[in-house]
Amino acid sequence: MSIIKVFDQYLCKGLENVPVLREGNVSKEEYSEFQYSPENIQGPGCDIDPSEVTLPGCSCHAHSCLRESCSCLQTYGQTCRQTYDSHGRLQDQGDTETGYCRPVFECNALCGCSEACFNRVVQRGLGLKLCVYPTEDRGWGMRTLEPIPCGTFVCEYAGEVIGFEEARRRQLAQGLEDNNYIIAVREYAGQGPVSETFVDPTVVGNVGRFLNHSCQPNLFMVPVRVHSLVPRLALFAGRDITPQEELTFDYSGGYSNTPSVERSVQSDPGTEASETGTLQRKPCHCGAQNCSQFLPLDLSVLNN
Repeated sequence: MSIIKVFDQYLCKGLENVPVLREGNVSKEEYSEFQYSPENIQGPGCDIDPSEVTLPGCSCHAHSCLRESCSCLQTYGQTCRQTYDSHGRLQDQGDTETGYCRPVFECNALCGCSEACFNRVVQRGLGLKLCVYPTEDRGWGMRTLEPIPCGTFVCEYAGEVIGFEEARRRQLAQGLEDNNYIIAVREYAGQGPVSETFVDPTVVGNVGRFLNHSCQPNLFMVPVRVHSLVPRLALFAGRDITPQEELTFDYSGGYSNTPSVERSVQSDPGTEASETGTLQRKPCHCGAQNCSQFLPLDLSVLNN
């Protein structure tokens, strides 16, 4: 039996470099409160405008920067080994000793290098053919329409950047049937304080909000800083991905044995639940052999 696929209007409304297709019909009510934005915007509790250029630029005056001399490729006096190769692919998924991703600083608007510099990837935006489609039991999902080599930047998880108290308020206001898109990213810098970033694409967001959780994902997330100290939550291919594969990442922050940051999100409501205190953990339907049976649940935002 043949399968008829119906592609209606583009999801991204012309705001991305490449149109994002949407498979199947969607009711007007479903998107009546959703505003598409390809990048993060400043929300309640965020003291820094993510769109404002606040990071200094490098003094490189070349077509492409050199790793040994570019200040954007050095972090806290040490060369940042996690960088892009000549194809714009992330070369390193994390530190094998600590298990955490090293920070990525791209060249920005104040840099002297050219727009073709190899250290400009996430800032160029979406470059792959993607499609949002209805899954059988996990709400909306996203698949690729073309092959994606390992290390390739796929998309951002963009939305409102909000503060801790606002994230707490929004989560407490949610009902059991409400989708929770808030993601909390925690970065560690040695013995220094933990840096927290909260992104909520519920009302304003990009295509990243349609990515489902998997206990065996094919994407991993890395905080990438371009113009601002506010990181962009960039998702990269953790392995070679074939056309028509669903794109997923681990909401708890893990990828294989090298978690990059701590984070968690609740997703589409399920029909079953297991109580965790006053909250309910929602079942995971990823189908992976190592499935933990329940979606990750971050209680730190609610317990503090």
